[in-house]
Order: sequence, then C-alpha cells, then structure tokens
Amino acid sequence: MRAVVWSKYHCPFCEQAKALLTQKGIKFEEKKIGDGFSKEDLLEAVPNARTVPQIFLDNQLVGGFTELKKLFEQWEGQGVGDGRV
Repeated sequence: MRAVVWSKYHCPFCEQAKALLTQKGIKFEEKKIGDGFSKEDLLEAVPNARTVPQIFLDNQLVGGFTELKKLFEQWEGQGVGDGRV
C-alpha cells in the first residue's frame, strides 16, 4: 500500500495521521506545504481541499485524519487484521 500525506507545519492532525500510518506499518510520502510544495499544488491534487492533512491511499483520496482513522476502524471491524491491506 502506498500513501501520500499532504501536510503543513504546526498541524496536529497531520502529525496524528503520520503517526497512525506509521503505527499501521504503512510507508508514506509527505508533501508539506511550505517545504517544496505550495497550496496551489495541493489544490491541483485535491481541488476542494479546505484543510490538511489530505491523505491518499493507493492513489485514492481518503480525506483527512478523521476519515483515515474511520477507514482503519472499518477495516478492523471487517476482520482485515490490524487495518492493513
């Protein structure tokens, strides 16, 4: 599984999302606004983005940290082990 996390500095939800992915053993690429990426780059990837993080799993937009956490909980409830695919 491949993950991409759009984030920015001083973002608690970004840190929580990265920690959750790490806990689940999922490697991710971070695209940090202000560190090589701009808000315009994010809006090109996610035109309706209003917040960060914006998280992609295998090129599919999941949403933010809350949606990521719910997705893992859903997978766990379906017996997909610890939420990994």
